[in-house]
Order: sequence, then C-alpha cells, then structure tokens
Amino acid sequence: MSQTATQPTTFDSQSASMGAGVWKRFRKHPGAIFGFIVISILIILALLAPLSPFGPEESEMAKRNQPPSWSHVMGTDALGRDLFTRILYGGRVSLTVGLLVVVISITIGVPIGAFSGYYGGAVDSMLMRITDAFLSLPSFLVLILLSSILREVDAPLFERNNVLTISLVIGAFGWTTFARLVRAAFLTLRETDFVAASRALGGSDLRIILRHILPNAIGPITVEATLEFGYAIIEESGLSFLGFGIQPPTPSWGNLLSNAQEHFTKYPWLAIFPGLMIFLSIISINYIGDGLRDAFDPYKVLDKVGEF
Repeated sequence: MSQTATQPTTFDSQSASMGAGVWKRFRKHPGAIFGFIVISILIILALLAPLSPFGPEESEMAKRNQPPSWSHVMGTDALGRDLFTRILYGGRVSLTVGLLVVVISITIGVPIGAFSGYYGGAVDSMLMRITDAFLSLPSFLVLILLSSILREVDAPLFERNNVLTISLVIGAFGWTTFARLVRAAFLTLRETDFVAASRALGGSDLRIILRHILPNAIGPITVEATLEFGYAIIEESGLSFLGFGIQPPTPSWGNLLSNAQEHFTKYPWLAIFPGLMIFLSIISINYIGDGLRDAFDPYKVLDKVGEF
C-alpha cells in the first residue's frame, strides 16, 4: 500500500524535475528568450487592441495616407483609418489563425501518427499512404482552390473565408508533418523495455499509447507546433495577400500588405509596418522553436549528466 501511494508523488516529482530541466536549458538560449519576449509583446498588444482610441473601420477621409505622426504612430491608410489600430486587429486574426491551425494539425496528425507507429503492419501502411497522398499535392495551390471555393459558401461558420475557414483550410495540410513525426517516435518507443513491461502487466493499448509512449514524444511535438504556428501565419498572409484569405473589411497582416501594394512607392509605411509584424512574429517563433529543440534534446541532457 505504501509503495502504491508514493508512485504518483514520484511520477509528479520526475515530471516537475524534467520540466525544470527543460526550462533551464531553454532560458540559456538567448534567441529563444528574445523570441519569447517579442511574441509575448505582440500577443499582449493584439489582446489590448480594443483599448485603441480609433476603431479598425473608423475612417477620416481628410486624414488619408498620412505618414506616421504623434496622433497616428504608423500613419493612416487610403481611407483615413489608423494603421496601428488595424495592425493590432490584424494581429488578432493572424495569430488566432496560427493557433487554430496548430490545434487542428495536432488533433488530426498526432492520433494518425500514434496508431500508425504503434500498430504497424496494415494500419501503418494505410495511414501512411493517406499521409503520402496529402504530401504529394501542391499544398499552396490546393489551399488557394479550397479557399476560393469556400469563399462562395454562404454558411454561418464559413462565411467569406473567416478565421475558422482559413484555419481549417491550412490545417487540412498541416497535420502531415505531425503524423510522420509521431509515427517515427512511436516506432522507436514501442520496442522499449518499459512498454514491454506495461504490456506484460496487462496494460491496454490505449493506456500504453497515452500514458507511456505519447509523453515521451511531447518534445518533438512541441517543437513542431511552434514551427507550424509560424508556417500558418505565413500561409494565411500569403492567401490574404492574393485575395483568397481573410476578406476585407476584416484586417489581417496579409490583406493589409495586399492593400498596400498599389501605394507602396508613394506611401511605403502602408506595407512596411504589416510586413514588419509578420517578420517579427515569424523570426520570434523560429527562435522559440530552436530553443525548445535544444531544451528537449536528449544528447544535451546526456552531455550534462556526463559532466558530473
């Protein structure tokens, strides 16, 4: 009884120790800390967008195409709308799309990779052929086709290519990397001694997958999630720039860039500031991904143990 009672405490302490080690290695990566600070600032600014004294659609034609000033820190657009406010609201859209795409991709890709890697054989062959079929498609062209079709659908949740629609379109192809990554991890981990011991003690397949194998694949999944977040922002910006993404008047960083292309030579700030937001968010997320990859790297852990 006493041994059974202490097992959760031991497991919790090991998890806490592992988390502390990951955080310790992560914070030693200056680029990752820089990225974490920058993306945190962008998220906070996006969340505080309603506090702006200007509305995202508030137009003053007498002040159109004004350069940055004290009253309009990033200038105004062709309709006299405050660009800083529209960038903040555009950040809410672009960052939300990135988050939803990651959730959708993990929800689809992780179970497919887990079942494929754990069961192998015919299950693995079938699921991987489906994954290969998605990987063989020219993803961005298919994204344009899907978004152009859904743009005409008059449904409450999918009207005019809203955030949910674009997230589903991008997430429909974003899961493949997660599936292959998780499959590779499961193919290795299913042959380990602790999995064999759990199976010998009568553990069900679902318990072994969720309790024993999947937690050991959290590191690669977390790193890929940060990278997928950045890819989703780029793809949403690209679709919106081409007119197939978030539709005006809803602002996103991509369609703000698209609206600026006709005025770039005369009013460069219309393109510079949305482009800068995309650049800062992507490079920050990539730095965070690099830091997480180093933090979860088992070889770094072994090197550290070898020093003692």
